[in-house]
Amino acid sequence: MSGTYETRLAELGVTLPDAPAPAANYVPYVTVGDMVYVSGQISQDADGRINGKLGDDFTVEQGQAAAKSCAINLMAQLKAACDGDLDRLVQVVKLGGFVNCTPDFADHPKVINGASDFIGEVFGNAGKHARAAVGSSSLPLGVAVEIEGIFQIK
Repeated sequence: MSGTYETRLAELGVTLPDAPAPAANYVPYVTVGDMVYVSGQISQDADGRINGKLGDDFTVEQGQAAAKSCAINLMAQLKAACDGDLDRLVQVVKLGGFVNCTPDFADHPKVINGASDFIGEVFGNAGKHARAAVGSSSLPLGVAVEIEGIFQIK
């Protein structure tokens, strides 16, 4: 099924992957009423995991690209939760972003902007969301970024 948001993704040159399977004992998303809670999506793309530590071996720009990959994986999970129809999205409610970084790194918001900006490009006003951007001394599997999301659907 190809709708408005799928068309916008295609215009941006993005094809959503299949929704990634969970890596441990949890489900990828939970739907409660008209809300979808998507588990944290790690930075990975078709080439595999995107590992790195901001403030050490990873630049802000690389972190932003890693965050964008998390947003793409969030969208893939959302699409699965919406039975393949992204146009069921009403609003991106909140993102929670985690950045693998050194203790002195302070540009967490700039890194998570890689996801927020992309979500805005795809969803327009429906993509405006509340957000947290937090630094972490490590993340699962050494990834650079992990992002979870809350979405309202119809």
